[in-house]
Amino acid sequence: MAKFRQNHQKNSGTGLGKQVSIFTALIAGIFLLFKTFAGGEATDPNPHPNNMEQQVPKSDTAPGHTTEEFEETGGYLKEYFPSGGLDGQLVHHQFFSLSYNEEHEQANWVAYELTRERLNAKWAKRPNNFRPDKKVKTYSATHYDYKRSGYDRGHLVPAADMAFSMGAIDATFYMSNISPQVGNFNKGIWRELEEQTRDWAKKFKHLYIVTGPVLNMPGIATIGDRNEVTVPSAFFKVILDLSEPEIKGIGYVMPNEVTDAPIHQFAKTIDEIESITGMDFFSSLEDQMEYDLEKKINTDAWFIDQKRFAARVKKWNHQ
Repeated sequence: MAKFRQNHQKNSGTGLGKQVSIFTALIAGIFLLFKTFAGGEATDPNPHPNNMEQQVPKSDTAPGHTTEEFEETGGYLKEYFPSGGLDGQLVHHQFFSLSYNEEHEQANWVAYELTRERLNAKWAKRPNNFRPDKKVKTYSATHYDYKRSGYDRGHLVPAADMAFSMGAIDATFYMSNISPQVGNFNKGIWRELEEQTRDWAKKFKHLYIVTGPVLNMPGIATIGDRNEVTVPSAFFKVILDLSEPEIKGIGYVMPNEVTDAPIHQFAKTIDEIESITGMDFFSSLEDQMEYDLEKKINTDAWFIDQKRFAARVKKWNHQ
């Protein structure tokens, strides 16, 4: 009896299951016919997630991680390139871009970003691998142009600003990123400004920087028998901080010479540097923001390390 009852229940359940399946199929068929003749589209009332089209957001290349196409166009940094000034070939490297001036055999300007995250990364070893930049179509200067010239091979993008990776720091040794500097200017106030800028980047988190020689002023001399590299009489640096709540900018023009003067003695508004260089900086900014940033300067917002200043005057200027 027990066996008969078990088989009867099993067969009854199977029969009921078949009836439910047939009934479900009939309802689905009626629904399909209704949607078809009503002019609508038949839809699956319970779509499986794998059958649904996924909306994958498109993301821009993240800073510091460029594709070949991104590198070739300068990526997001091109919004911060200066316009105007002297003619030059636009050259893009992975973490900075520049305008190369064939007549003066150096860059009109270099542009890059400096972030707290990159500065806090473990520093790569300095390669000291000065070499021509093959991306310059007219050929860049070589390190032989500087040999026994009496002038330093001064970095425009500092090696230490790119020390977060071996590839980044190595690219700063292309000669397109080098300009002739008086020895104790390079080791003195220019070094102090570079180190101070790194302090500002750590404090303000993210800076945009454009720097270069002032090539529309008469140079001091030329060096190199073959390339005749111009020795600039001055250098500029423009710094932009777009972080809230205090959006601000500052610029410097420094004679290519040793000085005991404090850094802020050479501070200028961005408008003043535009007048000196003939360049237009940060023109992609909203008009009112650009006007406010470039017309005024607040040196109090850009702190100075007085111990570093003292070290420069007492030691660095005399190395």
